[in-house]
Amino acid sequence: RIGKAIELNEKILIYGDYDVDGTTAVAVVFNFFKSIYDKIEFYIPHRFSEGYGVSQKGIQYAIDENISLIITLDCGIKSTSLIQYAKDNGIDVIVCDHHMPDENLPPAIAILNPKQKDCTYPYKELCGCGVGYKLISAYAKQYHIDENIVNELLDLVATAIAADIVPITDENRTLCLLGLEKVNTNPSVPIKALKQISAHDKDFTISDLVFIIAPRVNAAGRMDDARKAVELFISTDEKLAKDLAQQLQDNNDDR
Repeated sequence: RIGKAIELNEKILIYGDYDVDGTTAVAVVFNFFKSIYDKIEFYIPHRFSEGYGVSQKGIQYAIDENISLIITLDCGIKSTSLIQYAKDNGIDVIVCDHHMPDENLPPAIAILNPKQKDCTYPYKELCGCGVGYKLISAYAKQYHIDENIVNELLDLVATAIAADIVPITDENRTLCLLGLEKVNTNPSVPIKALKQISAHDKDFTISDLVFIIAPRVNAAGRMDDARKAVELFISTDEKLAKDLAQQLQDNNDDR
């Protein structure tokens, strides 16, 4: 479905929650598809006016903007009625989530969630960003896209795994190891900005991601608007990234 959307020049919306897992998931999937396709944007619900997960306002935004495909990340598995509303308005939804499904699944065109009853995926403890990472990994393999584009995003995946307190076992452990290597040897522009703003000059550990990076990212959604966290995570400009990291620092100080 994603391949068809790109082939037909459809508008795609990447939709995720306002915490660390959701914002990193949106950034990972957005960054990947933005590298190969232009008609793509992201949406983060506002904590106070919309609440957790897929919102009526978010679906209405997609309708008003002529979006024809939504990819939800770290949410959507329980949004049956809203995904039905999207479907009724000609919008296909792909749900990428890791929360426990209800008995009745949403009427999405596809659901990626290892906790589904019939899912044969061998590892069940991926976070939302991890599920998004698996989606872009598979897409890159299917469409013969350089896997380095995918692996460049592993520092964000490791941040999500650490912040969401999922078990650091099996595949999560591997992703964390590779992500931490990137954080410490070749950090992306946003992670580098967050490291600088925290004034932590040693190699980062998983605990540092939990207690130094995660609170600053979470503070955006708690105190203001989590869109700025995604804007930081998709930034390639060092000055802009530093400005956004400082805004997150200020939000965290206020919190």
